[in-house]
Amino acid sequence: MAVLTTQRNDGSQPFTAIMRGAIVALTLATAAIHASLGGTLFLMNAIGYMVLAIALVLPGPVARIRWLTRWALIGFTAVTVGGWLMFGARFDLAYLDKGIEVALIGLLLLESIVVDGGPLGAVRRARRIAGSIFG
Repeated sequence: MAVLTTQRNDGSQPFTAIMRGAIVALTLATAAIHASLGGTLFLMNAIGYMVLAIALVLPGPVARIRWLTRWALIGFTAVTVGGWLMFGARFDLAYLDKGIEVALIGLLLLESIVVDGGPLGAVRRARRIAGSIFG
């Protein structure tokens, strides 16, 4: 399975392009579900998902920090799932949405491994940035 190596990849290979497309589709699907629920909290959640989905595909300078956007989306999704576990209503659409969100986290982790070298690669990048900022 050479495709799952931890070599850096700019996302132009077919596997990563398909994976990123699936991630964006799942992100927009959960955004649409949250937007359909009404209320400020759900609307803000939907906007957060949409902004992160857009950031995942923007070219240029934003593409250089795609690894950070990826981890922000993992965190945002995990907090959303955690909030639902603590306070959320239990109905069919909610279960569908949580399935989408769990799949989204899984694909984001897989993309991080394939493209960035996984969590350790993200930590290394974060340390480099912190070192350049704080000396």
